[in-house]
Amino acid sequence: MTGIWRAIALTIFPEMFPGPLGLSLAGKALADGKWALSILDIRDFATDKHRSVDDTPAGGGAGMVMRADIAAAAIDAARASMPADTPTIYLSPRGRQLTQARVRELAQGPGVILLCGRFEGVDQRALDARNVEEVSIGDYVLSGGELAAQVLVDACVRLLPGVAGNEVSLAEESFASGLLEYPQFTRPREWEGRAIPDVLPSGDHEKIARWRREQAEKITKERRPDLWEKLKGR
Repeated sequence: MTGIWRAIALTIFPEMFPGPLGLSLAGKALADGKWALSILDIRDFATDKHRSVDDTPAGGGAGMVMRADIAAAAIDAARASMPADTPTIYLSPRGRQLTQARVRELAQGPGVILLCGRFEGVDQRALDARNVEEVSIGDYVLSGGELAAQVLVDACVRLLPGVAGNEVSLAEESFASGLLEYPQFTRPREWEGRAIPDVLPSGDHEKIARWRREQAEKITKERRPDLWEKLKGR
């Protein structure tokens, strides 16, 4: 399949997909053919009758490690059906943090190949030999990479043309300008003694834009000083 953005997930739990990617905006876009999802069961590349994909860690220690030969075979099979410049990503808590800037880059490409790890990880030789990019969605540990892969795909898909349906909204979201998003309000105008800020129903678009920018800056300074420092350094 060519011409549309495509994600291929390599996993030992293919039944976890599409999961939430089959619902809401991503699910509708998937059904409409605006992007495509393929699943490869890593166990299909096992070489024994038990379809085992892991082994004990070299040097000892707890847990199991996904074998290099099996992980590499799955990656090779996925790459055979994708353009040569398609990034291969291993979802790992030790990877570089997934940012909105990286999401935009991935959404502008042909798609992604996502290696969903399990156990204690993947044999480093497979990651090095296949030039796999390691990406983390946060400083915490999940049971496997499937949920992280779905997060990454959802973040990319909503940026594809015709998926979100509101380019202005996308441009004003958190991280789009380096800032967190300003607060949002809707009807009723007053609720439990709390009123919508007077500027919002005023109709003065210049004042509204200025208020929103000020609020975005204030929230970013308070909640994500790291982002604020990066913004000041530009």
